[in-house]
Amino acid sequence: MRQTWRWFGPHDTVQISDLRQIGVEGVVSALHHVPTGDIWTSDEIAKRQQQVATLPDGRPSGIAWEVVESLPVSETLKTKGPDWDLHIANYITSLQNLAAAGLQVICYNFMPVLDWTRTELRAPLPSGGTAMRFDLVDFAVFDMHILARAGAAGDYPPDFLTQVTARYSGMTQADCDELQHNIVAGLPGANDGWSLDDIKRLLQTYADIDTTQLRANLIAFLRAVVPTAEQMGLRLCCHPDDPPFSLMGLPRIMSSPDDFAQIMRAVDSPANGITLCTGSMGVAKDVDFVRFIENWGHRIHFAHLRNTSRTGPPVAEKYSFFEDAHLEGDTDMVAVVRALLEQEAERRTRGRPDAIIPMRPDHGHELLDDLPRKSMPGYPLIGRMRGLAELRGIMAALG
Repeated sequence: MRQTWRWFGPHDTVQISDLRQIGVEGVVSALHHVPTGDIWTSDEIAKRQQQVATLPDGRPSGIAWEVVESLPVSETLKTKGPDWDLHIANYITSLQNLAAAGLQVICYNFMPVLDWTRTELRAPLPSGGTAMRFDLVDFAVFDMHILARAGAAGDYPPDFLTQVTARYSGMTQADCDELQHNIVAGLPGANDGWSLDDIKRLLQTYADIDTTQLRANLIAFLRAVVPTAEQMGLRLCCHPDDPPFSLMGLPRIMSSPDDFAQIMRAVDSPANGITLCTGSMGVAKDVDFVRFIENWGHRIHFAHLRNTSRTGPPVAEKYSFFEDAHLEGDTDMVAVVRALLEQEAERRTRGRPDAIIPMRPDHGHELLDDLPRKSMPGYPLIGRMRGLAELRGIMAALG
């Protein structure tokens, strides 16, 4: 697998010169400053490519921007709103501009309103490091008492509501403000920044959209853009829902292997593919990643290798969890890497030009010098270096 690293641009606390020392082979990046729904212009794409390819002193870095994560899908496209045709046209133009610049792998997601969601961005670990965490009680506090979503209490069982009330009664205003920040504004990589009023307004746009309709909207989006992707030699790959269950009463349609199978069959094209994220789907219990890779590995275009650990019993099929070390969570990472390497071998026998799957370590712990660095939550230097080293060890042992 090709060892890549997510980089958020010049403001990232990890610099391109650091990546050379780590031995990273390629960069995963995006134009986060471009408003969602607008066109990614050739000039802006070239600017980011130059930023990756050049060290501060002007020398070439020897590293290139290889994977796009993410070319965001607007809420208009997800809801099939009034400006759907314009947003489709803009998305297609962005794809054409990326293809012209030599980029081929385009990751995106179809999560309504909120992107990946955590309630604590730097939860202390027994080791002294920190990790991101999703606590279902805290999220329900946000949902019921901070956002004050109408009907929120009906999404949780009565005995769980008692825990939520007790947690909220012990929180200060500062606690509530931090929780809101973590859920709404605290995550890197999001192109949209919502206020509580924005979220309430957006929730209204989903009032008549259930799982069936949202899936139909994704299929309509793909049928509109995949022909261009095929023509340009692009590989689109959808990222799983994170976490893999409904939040705020919103449908989520890319949470399980079966969800992906439905979309792969509905738009049966090599340009319509999968971002395998073991940490996202792995929050759900009993996900068989090896079987998923055996069945759909030929459509996996990108891999996020990270691990999560569920904490406590499920509540209405939802789990609390935290970001564990890459080899220490609920997912058997050795089995996953073995299955991906076998998929690569199968591709080579078929002469596929995409035989090597780009992967990246993801959501590392903050360790040692990461702690004062205040990097983007989930994206520290040393914690991800540890994860990459462990993944390299698996690949070397199996290879």
